[in-house]
Amino acid sequence: MMSVATVSPILHNIDNLVGYLKRGRGLDSDYSDLGLLDHRAKRLKVLETDVGISQEARFAFDEKPMSSQVRFGYIPKGSVLGDDEIDRLRNENTRNLLLNHKKLHLVLDLDHTLLNTTFLDEMSPDEEYLKTQTQSHHSLQFVHIVDTPSGQLMTKLRPYIRTFLVQASQMFELSIYTMGTRDYALEMAKLLDPGNHIFGGRVISRNDSTETDRKSLDVLLARDSAVVILDDTKNVWTNDNRDNVILMPRYHFFRSSCQKFGLSNRKPYSELKTDEFDRYGGAYLANVLQLLGYIHTIFFNEVELRGWDLIDRDVRLVLKILKKEVLKDCKIVFSHVFPSNVEADTHPLWKMAEQLGATCSTQVDPSVTHVVAANARTQKSCWAVKEGKFLVNPQWIRTANFMWQKQPEDNFPCH
Repeated sequence: MMSVATVSPILHNIDNLVGYLKRGRGLDSDYSDLGLLDHRAKRLKVLETDVGISQEARFAFDEKPMSSQVRFGYIPKGSVLGDDEIDRLRNENTRNLLLNHKKLHLVLDLDHTLLNTTFLDEMSPDEEYLKTQTQSHHSLQFVHIVDTPSGQLMTKLRPYIRTFLVQASQMFELSIYTMGTRDYALEMAKLLDPGNHIFGGRVISRNDSTETDRKSLDVLLARDSAVVILDDTKNVWTNDNRDNVILMPRYHFFRSSCQKFGLSNRKPYSELKTDEFDRYGGAYLANVLQLLGYIHTIFFNEVELRGWDLIDRDVRLVLKILKKEVLKDCKIVFSHVFPSNVEADTHPLWKMAEQLGATCSTQVDPSVTHVVAANARTQKSCWAVKEGKFLVNPQWIRTANFMWQKQPEDNFPCH
């Protein structure tokens, strides 16, 4: 039976959070008017290639219709609504959830976030056993064969998914949003929610999107300020919605999935006859569920004690302040981590550390707590050992970013 990790609480400073929310209108141009919905007609863009898009597009069996209005394909009869009606429905739906049900909106990606899918004809010889053995014959849970217009698929659900969906639905109204087609999305929804009790028909596909090869909250009947997104690819979302995204580590169960993402040297879980666990022995989705619980608690309870009206709160600000708590007591110096032709403070890893609340520097001094190095023989690495500072490899920051928790330094040695 799968064990669930006990995770250290994510620290948060409520005084800082309340101050942050009070200053929200002046902090960021993205939030210059949080009380109003933005209903600008969005233009189609020429988009850069994104590896996360191509994977979901592999399961795209038809083309997306183009329309100047928003087509809500997941609503019965595929309603086409104008701006005024969309505005009214978004406000009514969110207000009802917040005030009457104490829920936020949660948008869930499918591929590599909740599940992993491959075509049967792409399976490796070491994966063939999955085609014939039933779930009772092996330890792997939730392996399914699905018929689609383009052929037979095998789908593996991410560990802990059943418990995750049931418990998350008590705090959020859940919707699916995939860059796959509607036929594919509906088949996956049947696997995840056979009784249709959790998603209630809220299944959004690329056919419903208002932008080419991009996801947008335009097609969700919810205020952006009350939406949390779980996705393995942040860049698949429009710029306006990326602050809503909690980035998920990709779930690669099958050989073909590893290969498509350049992980050919990695033996997949399917061939190892095992499954995903975090470094504490539990399911990753259990950690995400706990994070969602923190977000829900802060949004509804702890800020509520300060007298803020629910409808005026913005969950994106809660996400930002929670993330800044992860490494807030750390001062980091990087050693031989960045290419020589790249300015240190422009590198994604530097920016990631700052988003997690760390102070970053290029010079060592007594206030430094961590040296992040590519190897243990650099001058700064030797200084860290001599001065009793933490010496870790870059994955320490990346894992903290995925887990939303400071990680034990001993688990990320610098060799």
